[in-house]
Amino acid sequence: MSEEICPFCKLDREPISETNNMILIHSKFPVLEEGHFLIIPKRHVSSWYNLTEEEWKESKRLIREATDYGLNVLGLTDSNGGFNDGKFAGQTVFHTHFHVIMRKEGDTINPRGGIRNIIPEKGDY
Repeated sequence: MSEEICPFCKLDREPISETNNMILIHSKFPVLEEGHFLIIPKRHVSSWYNLTEEEWKESKRLIREATDYGLNVLGLTDSNGGFNDGKFAGQTVFHTHFHVIMRKEGDTINPRGGIRNIIPEKGDY
């Protein structure tokens, strides 16, 4: 995907927070109505593997911010986090990004398996 058509290179919404190299936003396609966040590098990079050490540090800071917001502001209790890296891993936007998905009791019938099968009916958007 070229930078000209990359949705993360030209965001259509304001960040919740940002660092020198990373941005925290609400997901445009949340698996839950609230509490689904994305942490995105400002530079176009397709794989987490190519992030710099500074981008990793800043990612960790924004992951904590997103989780704190979900716990303390939204009143949610648990979380899932991760990323899809590559076509066969389910990546659909080839600008690497981390998902933080806040959870609560009853948001799915059986949460067993966690990130391996968070909410199946919302996985294919």
